[in-house]
Parts: sequence; C-alpha cells; structure tokens
Amino acid sequence: MWGTTGLRLRACCSLTGLATHPKTIRMRILFISATRLGDAVLSTGLLAHIARRHPNSRVTVACGALPAPLFEACPNREETIVLKKQRFHRHWFKLWRTVVGTRWDMVVDLRDSAVSRTVRARERFIYTKRIDRKNHKVAQLARVMKLDDVPAPTLWFTAQQIEQAALFCPKNESSRILGIGPTANWIGKTWPAERFVELVRRLTAPEGIFPGAPVAVFAAPGEEAPARLVLESVPADRRIDVIAKADPGTVAAVLARCAFYVGNDSGLMHTAAAAGVPTLGLFGPTDDREYGPWGDHCAVVRTPESREELTGFPGYEPKTLDRSLMESLTVEAVLEAASRLSIRSAP
Repeated sequence: MWGTTGLRLRACCSLTGLATHPKTIRMRILFISATRLGDAVLSTGLLAHIARRHPNSRVTVACGALPAPLFEACPNREETIVLKKQRFHRHWFKLWRTVVGTRWDMVVDLRDSAVSRTVRARERFIYTKRIDRKNHKVAQLARVMKLDDVPAPTLWFTAQQIEQAALFCPKNESSRILGIGPTANWIGKTWPAERFVELVRRLTAPEGIFPGAPVAVFAAPGEEAPARLVLESVPADRRIDVIAKADPGTVAAVLARCAFYVGNDSGLMHTAAAAGVPTLGLFGPTDDREYGPWGDHCAVVRTPESREELTGFPGYEPKTLDRSLMESLTVEAVLEAASRLSIRSAP
C-alpha cells in the first residue's frame, strides 16, 4: 500500500542500500477486462507483461462470467471478480463497492468505467475513445499501458484444465489434431457449415495437408446445430466433440493440443492463436486489421469484398441480419491459405 507506509518502506530501502526495483515491491493491481471471450483473450498480453514486470504483485481480475476460467491460472492472480450485467449499470456499482476500500498501486481498466476513476490508485491505465482504433486491438491495448513492445496474448492452464483437456484427445494424437471452429456469435460472419464440411474432407484426405488427422470441432452453447453438421461429416473414429462441452479455460487447453486451427472470427479463434496454435481466421463483414488472430503463426483469409462492400447494402442492420455474408469465400481460397500457413509454421 502507498501513502505514509509506502514512503517509509522506500526510505528504509534507501538507507539500507536495498534495491527498490519494481520487481521487489508487492503491488496490488486491479485489472478490469472484458465480458466477451475474444476481447478477454486479447487482454491477456497485458497480464503477461504485468507478471514479468511485477512478479510479486497481487492481481485482482474483474471480468465477465464467460472468460473468467481463462484467468484461473494467471500468474499472481489473487482474486477474480465476476461481473454479471445488471440493469442501470448496477454491476459497476457492485464492483466499485468491492474495490473502493483498497489502495491500489495500479488500475488497468479496459472497459473505460467510472470505477477506475473513483478508487484510490497510484497509477491508472484506461482504455478510452482516444486510443487509435486503426491498429490491431492487441496494439491498442499496449498503447493503454504506453508500451513500445506489444505483448502477445498468453494463456495459462490449471492442472485440472489440463487433465480435463486430455480426456478429449486421443492418446499420442495431440500433435496431429485439426481444430475447426465453424460457428460465431453473429450469423453474418459465419462461413456456411457445408463449406467447412468440404474443407475438412479435403484437408484430411490422403492427399490433403493433414491426412487422416483427428478433427476437433468447437462451438459455444447455443451454436450446436451447424457445428454438429461438421462433426458428423467426420468418420466416427476421428471425431473429437468439443461442442458446448466445457468451460472456456478447458476448451483453451484442448485447443492447445491441436496442430492447426481454422475458424470464423470468434473468441475461439483468438483463443487458439493465444494458445500458440497455427490459426487461420476466416473474415468478411468484420475487420481483420483490428481483430485478426494475433501472431506470426497466424493468417487471415477473407472474402473478395471488403467489410464495407459486404455491409453497405440498403437496409443492412446487424441485429436483424438473418444470413451469412461469407458466401463469396470459396473452399479453394481457404485451402490455399491453409497450405501457405502450414508451410510457414512447419517446425
């Protein structure tokens, strides 16, 4: 804690010749992350930076219920406060009441909330509208903390998550698993399921990039139907069913066992990329410049049309859209992109 006690500690260290490097100070840090899975995954790079810079810190993470399991094994995490959205922003008031009594050494707020401005803090890093949105979201987050080097999203797993993930995967097959994410939380950015069926068939054919590989199909609750169409097209002895079967932390541990991942723009895509898996993201009506999978082991293939062209038709309204805007992306285009990425990411 800072204030008089903190000043005494610093003075004592100076008199005794002890180093006052940030790594020796047991800082208390409040980290306010996202409610959406993808944005929460992208924020983990900052947590990795904090862990390296302040290895003795005590970190309180505030986030939505969905991504909360991703932070269970985060270094130095002392507590996770789950934000459950309530009317009239009462969830923010509840968070404020929980954290206002603490003197924080650092607050990192990626939600631009009033909480970070009304608690006692020595340093505040807040994601505001002034951040340049032309760059990738990971670079935007790095700017929040004024970092020159952009820290890559990173995942950590508990022993239980690793054990549960192993139950999904065939023995001795982890290095060959093809991961497929055929769903998304918005129909407009969902490549048709029948295209995924054809893609998987050709990728795993004897002459394909991953001949005879086991196929893990991933989807969140509520997205089961198109995912099952893809899963059931795979021979029964090569199916790995991860469709609404586990929490995001365990799903991330399963993704980490895959050799390659292809999927729509979604939180699962970002999770695969953060797990270090060669990841091919499929894009159309969303911005891959801001939300493409992050890392040299990742690539994007998108529709011939730009986002603006796909969404510029009369009457376009995201909330009422009832069809995919990804029809013009061909299986051939995705196969070519997968081939290039597999060659580039080969050990």
